[in-house]
Amino acid sequence: MEIVRLLRAVAVELGRHSARFANQNGMHPTDVRALIALMDADRAGEEMTAGRLGGALGLNSAGTTALIDRLERAGQVRRVRSEGDRRRVVVEVDQRAVALGQTFFGPLIGSAVALLQGYDERELAAVRGFLDGVREAAAEG
Repeated sequence: MEIVRLLRAVAVELGRHSARFANQNGMHPTDVRALIALMDADRAGEEMTAGRLGGALGLNSAGTTALIDRLERAGQVRRVRSEGDRRRVVVEVDQRAVALGQTFFGPLIGSAVALLQGYDERELAAVRGFLDGVREAAAEG
């Protein structure tokens, strides 16, 4: 149970860190989650439609449209035509949002990367397996 309590404490602190970022930048916490989902999709080389973004965030169509409109007005995202199918509109995160996030979250990410460098491949596999299992359990719940 000690590990579960630590995981819960980490989740709380990460949530507080994200909330500070949102507050400092006049954003809603869902805006931050949307930007993370968009950046993760970009890193994976995947296009993100409004429908897919809404599904990832648990939002209905109207809520997703309002979210994208808000982020677009703030210069955080843009709607563009899909490279593969010009009829599809995808949502992309603007580089200004990436830079803003890097400025705030970069030190935390750097600390996490430095901690992980102290682990060997077997230990990293155990950490990866644990976190992936917890993520899957949370997604099912």
